[in-house]
Amino acid sequence: MSNRIVPLIFLCFILLVLDLYIFRAIKSISKNAPPRRVRLFSYLWWGYSGLLILGVFAAIIFNIFLSARAVILVAFFLTFVTKFCFILFLLVDDIRRGLVWLKRRLFKPKAPSEPVSTAEPITRSEFLVKAGIVVAAVPLASLTWGIVKGGYDYQLRRQTLLLPNLPKAFDGITFAQISDVHSGSFYNRRAVLGGVEMLMAEKPDFAFFTGDLVNNVATEMKDYQDIFSKVKAPLGVFSVLGNHDYGDYYYGKEDSPAKRKNLADIKKVHGLMGWNLLLNENRRLKVDGEEIGILGIENWGAGRFVRHGRLDLTMKGTEDLPVKLLLSHDPSHWRAQVLGYTDIDAMFSGHTHGMQFGVRTKEWQWSPVEYIYKEWAGLYQEQQQQLYVNVGYGFLGYPGRVGILPEITIFELKKS
Repeated sequence: MSNRIVPLIFLCFILLVLDLYIFRAIKSISKNAPPRRVRLFSYLWWGYSGLLILGVFAAIIFNIFLSARAVILVAFFLTFVTKFCFILFLLVDDIRRGLVWLKRRLFKPKAPSEPVSTAEPITRSEFLVKAGIVVAAVPLASLTWGIVKGGYDYQLRRQTLLLPNLPKAFDGITFAQISDVHSGSFYNRRAVLGGVEMLMAEKPDFAFFTGDLVNNVATEMKDYQDIFSKVKAPLGVFSVLGNHDYGDYYYGKEDSPAKRKNLADIKKVHGLMGWNLLLNENRRLKVDGEEIGILGIENWGAGRFVRHGRLDLTMKGTEDLPVKLLLSHDPSHWRAQVLGYTDIDAMFSGHTHGMQFGVRTKEWQWSPVEYIYKEWAGLYQEQQQQLYVNVGYGFLGYPGRVGILPEITIFELKKS
């Protein structure tokens, strides 16, 4: 935790320096403004910065909801970037003014034969307002674009999975993974169908779904069950539950008949779609007489997230299998427990959404979620064990994505 707090303290300090510089610049052009308005601006300016910084530390130190942490950290990032860009404009203007002042001190002009206008082509007030509008428009435009386009801009990501003990019959077989549908957030059936059709065009031999079918309740799938029923594969579709599927955020942590019925209905939806829901259990996948294990565990998350997962039950009867592939919704489970089971070759997760905001290229990726999860997107490896984190098919909270786009992953198994 300390490794994450130190850089955050530094960033917060830098933000306060930017705040002070911008505040003084804005205040300098407000000399003629009513004192009451100036005081109100001061309270709002420093109040927002103080609450944001407190929110960031609360998000990192305490186990508040992931969606709340997403809002806080994205707000911090956007505020930091916006003010940093804003200050570049101020620095350019101040440097220009400094050079003019220095030139006048070093090279005193001779008395002009006729009056020379010293008026600036643009006042500082005009400069600040125009620069502020431009700078503020950048994050506003990106977030708007993320809603209009990003939320349904499905990306195919291809990943070769090298496994030393892979049976020959499985060498070259492909499978797909999607995660975090969050059907209660959707508002565009046609776009959702387009993503499913994109997946099925790849014709995977089998497929994984790694949890969070809904936001809260089973009825959210009413308008989308027929679409996701199209996800089929010759060797089967295997699924697990995520933290949202248990209904805790709707019914509360306490058990109740309504909550139990909702969970039963969600499990039933998996069956109606033809998906093989694994609840702390496993299946043997057979090709040409050779077998590998598909293991599916109930949600197990570090921190405040529910822990219904039982690895001992999930692995029961798999001792003879040369390869074991584990579906577990929360990637924090990998480092907390799974790395202790060295015969689990690879684990497949979702949960993070990549915080639906950041930068992701083939060579580099960044998102505020890395301050919460060490493994949050893509492939990771420790010794001979691997973890793949899918950033999700849907969205939650913010109804879009910026930079971290919805993902359909296509894997190819290869013997290393």
